[in-house]
Amino acid sequence: MTTTITAPHTSVPDRLMVILAWAMAVLWVFPLVLVLVMAFRDSPTNLSLLEGWTLENITRVWGAAAFETYLRNSFILVVGLTAAQIVLGVLAAYAFARFEFPGSQTLFFIVLAQLVIYPEIMLSENFFMITRLGLDDTLLGVGIPYAASAFAIFLLRQSFKTVPKELVEAAVMEGMGRMRVLWRVYLPLCRSTVAAFAMVSVSFHWNNFLWPLIATRTNEARPVTVGVVRFLAPESGVDYASLTAGTLIIVIPLLIFFIVMQRQFVQSFMRSGIK
Repeated sequence: MTTTITAPHTSVPDRLMVILAWAMAVLWVFPLVLVLVMAFRDSPTNLSLLEGWTLENITRVWGAAAFETYLRNSFILVVGLTAAQIVLGVLAAYAFARFEFPGSQTLFFIVLAQLVIYPEIMLSENFFMITRLGLDDTLLGVGIPYAASAFAIFLLRQSFKTVPKELVEAAVMEGMGRMRVLWRVYLPLCRSTVAAFAMVSVSFHWNNFLWPLIATRTNEARPVTVGVVRFLAPESGVDYASLTAGTLIIVIPLLIFFIVMQRQFVQSFMRSGIK
């Protein structure tokens, strides 16, 4: 007796969905590929594949601006803000998810209200605040308005609420205090949520442009996104070779971060699913 194994039938709608997914992927990747190609071309009008390639754009742009300072500032700003947002978000979310106290619902609604307020609306107030504090044109002044994240609090609170109460009660019966319960029970089970928010936070603050542009005046406090502005509109017109080369310098660290974190992100999801 023989058994015949047939390949699963793929319906027409499934094929259309696959084609649509590939089309969307191509549209999403195309700008990045275009920047990558233009950064290494000596002329944007030269379409030859065999000639016209050069590294001069990268070296010229790197030497024309203080990219060492810009990248250092961006790294300090992103790491500091992500760490502050995770710490404050975890503590606030733990309080909202674990404890009942007077005004907790009202405070949480205030946090949720911040999610519908665009950051651009608060630009003038934030600038006046850091000016009064004497923190204008400093990395601390750039980062302090974003130290707490309403999105982090909401996301982590919802994740903490999925933790089984039996595990928390067992930890309390073993003599664990509140902070130990947070560290030993909540955080291990919600690690994937923390990793997801970290990726969102790093991406947002690395690419943030408008607020650092307003809050800084000198290169000593400018992140890399503001530093590349000098190539946007020089007197002779937009230098596309320099602009794309500067954009590539900005994108490469973030791209490396996502490649490194993607595996950890997926593994965190798998571990949380197995548990």
